[in-house]
Amino acid sequence: MVITVASDHAGFDLKKKVIDHLEKKGYQVLEGGAQSADVPFNYVEAGQKVAADILEGKAQRGIAICGTGIGISIVCNKHKGIRCGLCNNEYMARMLRQHNDGNVLAFGARVVGQALALNMVDAFLDEGFAGERHAQRVGDITAQEERLFK
Repeated sequence: MVITVASDHAGFDLKKKVIDHLEKKGYQVLEGGAQSADVPFNYVEAGQKVAADILEGKAQRGIAICGTGIGISIVCNKHKGIRCGLCNNEYMARMLRQHNDGNVLAFGARVVGQALALNMVDAFLDEGFAGERHAQRVGDITAQEERLFK
């Protein structure tokens, strides 16, 4: 599986740790966003990179990191076909996949620590979509996107 990971400058250090973790687990990683914690980088551009990689078929899932996770998750969700969830614990990361068929995990580098971030990444990538009653809701989201993004 190919995972796209991008961050702004606030998330740069945690992004590097996430990428190292993913590569050790055998994932192919596409990196985007900030190239340093010291040089400002816009979370809007980082979120656009994650969304584009998924929508263009370059990656199957994405991880988006900024200071709080709020801004970058908003950016990702402005793209038709992206279901990004801002998560602060492993349960939310599992439910993002299981109930929402989420394809982008977002979190804040100033909100969660490294161990929790890596546990959320694992939960997000290991969990599958439960389907059944949840498939109807995801279908409703897709139908809403079709109406709004003509």
